[in-house]
Amino acid sequence: MAGSSTTTKASKYELTPIIDHDPHITWFAAFTTYLAYAILIFVGRFRDIIGVFTGDPAAPKKCENGIAPLIFASENFYTRRLYYRVQEAFNRPIQGAPGANINVVLRERQPDNCLLHLTDPIQTKRCLNLGSYNYLGFADDWKNTCGDDVLNSLTQWPVSVCATRKDGGTTAKHKELERLVADFLGKEECIVYNMGFATNSTTLPALTSKGDLIVSDALNHTSIVNGARGSGALIRIFKHNDAADLEKVLRNAISMGQPRTRRPWKKILVAVEGIYSMEGEICKLKPIAEVCKKYKVYIYLDEAHSIGALGATGRGVTEYCGVDTSDIDVMMGTFTKSFGAMGGYIAADKSTIDYLRVKCAGLVHHTAMSPVVAQQAITAFNIIAGKQCGDVGNQKLQALKENANFFRSELLKMGLHVYGNYDSPVIPALLYNPTKILAFSRECLAKNLAVVVVGFPATPVISSRIRFCISAGHTHEQLVEALEKLKEVVDDLKLRYADSVTG
Repeated sequence: MAGSSTTTKASKYELTPIIDHDPHITWFAAFTTYLAYAILIFVGRFRDIIGVFTGDPAAPKKCENGIAPLIFASENFYTRRLYYRVQEAFNRPIQGAPGANINVVLRERQPDNCLLHLTDPIQTKRCLNLGSYNYLGFADDWKNTCGDDVLNSLTQWPVSVCATRKDGGTTAKHKELERLVADFLGKEECIVYNMGFATNSTTLPALTSKGDLIVSDALNHTSIVNGARGSGALIRIFKHNDAADLEKVLRNAISMGQPRTRRPWKKILVAVEGIYSMEGEICKLKPIAEVCKKYKVYIYLDEAHSIGALGATGRGVTEYCGVDTSDIDVMMGTFTKSFGAMGGYIAADKSTIDYLRVKCAGLVHHTAMSPVVAQQAITAFNIIAGKQCGDVGNQKLQALKENANFFRSELLKMGLHVYGNYDSPVIPALLYNPTKILAFSRECLAKNLAVVVVGFPATPVISSRIRFCISAGHTHEQLVEALEKLKEVVDDLKLRYADSVTG
C-alpha cells in the first residue's frame, strides 16, 4: 500500500513521489465494481436454473446413484459462474526457465467442458515476464552462476532422499545450508523445509497452542493465517503495518488476560511480513519491534519476499529498517524468490530450533528438501554474500532496486492506483472491476507481456489488481518497452483512476 513518506530512495532515475496513504477507490470504480458482481451473480443464478435442462457444463450436477454430492451447488457457485468466466487469466502454464523472457503455453476451451486445455500440438508465445518471483535474475544467468555447482551435485547426491529429516533424510547439504543461513542472518541455528507455505503453516502450530495468543497483521499471508488457525491459540488482528494499533491490542490483551478465566497468556507472539506480497508494502519493522520489546512478547517475521531482495547486502527487512536480528525471535524465509530454488527456513536461537526439529510437522512428517535444490540455494547465498562470482551479487541487488523503483515510478506517472513502497520488487496496481481482470490479462498477452492478475478471494472483492514482480534480470530497455505497451492497455481499459474518477 502507500508508502510512509513522500521522500524516495536515491536513484539514477527521477522517481515520482508516493502519497502518505492508500489510494482511495473512486465512487465510479466502486459503483461499477459492485454492479458488475451483481450482474454476474444474477446471470449465474439464472443460468444455474435453466442449465439443468439445457445441459450447461457449468450447471450444478444432479446426484447419481443416490450418492450425496461432494460439493454442493451453493458452495462452488463462485468457481462455476465467476471464476470459469475469467480462468483464462489464471494458471497459465509455461515452458522453459522463468527468466526475463518466458514461453507461455497457450490453451483453448472445448465446447463440452468448462476447463481450458493445452492446444494440440502445444503452442507457446514468447513474452516479457512481469510475474515470476525471479527477483535476482538467477533464472536468466543460471548457467553462468549456479549451474555448474547444481549439475555437479547431481553426481554426488540424489534428486530426492525419499525420507523425512528424522528418518534418514538429512544430508550434509542440508546441514551446510542451515549453517549458511544462520550465519547470514546472525542467528544461532536454522532449519530448512521443503516448502515455503508449509514453513509457516507447520511452524506456528508447533510454537503456539491453547492458552497462547497470536497477534497477526491484518494482511498477513494465507500460510500464516492457516498456521495460526491450526495452532489452537487465540488470534487477534491489528491494523495493517500500524505499530500504534498493535500496542493497543497488546495492552488490552495483557490487561484482560485469557477469555473467561482472565489468567495470563502462556505466551504472546506477533506475526508480520517483511514485504506484503499482495500490497508490495515494506514492513515498518522498527516501531513494531520496539512495541514487541516494550511488552516482552515474541515477534515472528516472515521474509519470504524480502530476504535477498532488500537491504544493502540482501539480508532482508531487518537490514533495510536498521533492526538487529537479535531483536527478532523467529525469522522465516523462503528460497523460492531471490534464490531461484524452493523450500523455506526458520532461523532462531538454538533451543527453539532444537525444539522444532522434534515437534514441527514440516520436519517430522514431510519429505526432506532435495539436496540438489539445497545446492542451488547454497550457491545463490554465496553469490549474494560475494563469496562466489566476484561482484555479481551486489550488481544483482543494485539492478533489482533500480528496476523496481523505475517501474513503480513510471506506473505512478501513468495515473494508476499503485500500492506499496519504493525498493519493493512487488508492485500491485488496482483494476477494481472484475471484468478488467480478464481484459487486462488478454490485452497484455496479445502484446507479448506475461502478467499476473489477482482477484477475490486472494484480495478484497473490490480490490482486484495486477501484480508486477520486477527482476534484476530485466534490462532497462525491456522495462521501457513494457511500459509503452502498458500505457496502451491502461488507456483502453480506463485505469487512470489517480487522474480521473472514471479512469
